[in-house]
Amino acid sequence: MELLLNATSPYARVCRICAIERGLAGRLRLRWVDPWADDSALLAVNPAGRVPALITDDGQGLAEALLIALHFNAHGTGPDLFPADDGSALARAGIGIGLMDAAFATVIARKHQGSESDRGLLGARRHRAIRRCLERLAVDTGEAGDKIDIGTLTVAVALDYLAFRLPEYPLADLQPNLGRWRARIAERPSFQETAFS
Repeated sequence: MELLLNATSPYARVCRICAIERGLAGRLRLRWVDPWADDSALLAVNPAGRVPALITDDGQGLAEALLIALHFNAHGTGPDLFPADDGSALARAGIGIGLMDAAFATVIARKHQGSESDRGLLGARRHRAIRRCLERLAVDTGEAGDKIDIGTLTVAVALDYLAFRLPEYPLADLQPNLGRWRARIAERPSFQETAFS
């Protein structure tokens, strides 16, 4: 299998962590691409030009982080990341992806439009979404404890991305329990190996 990714994509990091947790890291080749350069290898797998993208062992192209994670869950061993008896894992993953989306869109808007992008209607909406997600996750992650599933790992990656790219949202001040929970999950080898840099 070959995973097309870049180093700062939170979505790609979710996939890498899933592969490690499911014991697939040794079977997975990483191909670093620049999604902003319309990389031809990436576009051949995902015409939308987004990372991550996976070429499976049988040559099938998959796009979107949660679909790739589902594929890894079906083909690896280790903790079941999509437990059938736990709908809260999927609900938590949805909030984690929502937080990731709002944070990523903020970063991209600032990159192309400067800080002005924060003052418009969409910037304010992204800011409210980040705050609401953090408030909800402060409750939800307390219920999740330290188990590892698609929900907890997606949320932890989203929180790491927020700390990496948008440090003006300090978890220690905004949601101290959530910050402590993130720090515990981040001690896992899969998180250490894939840390943002």
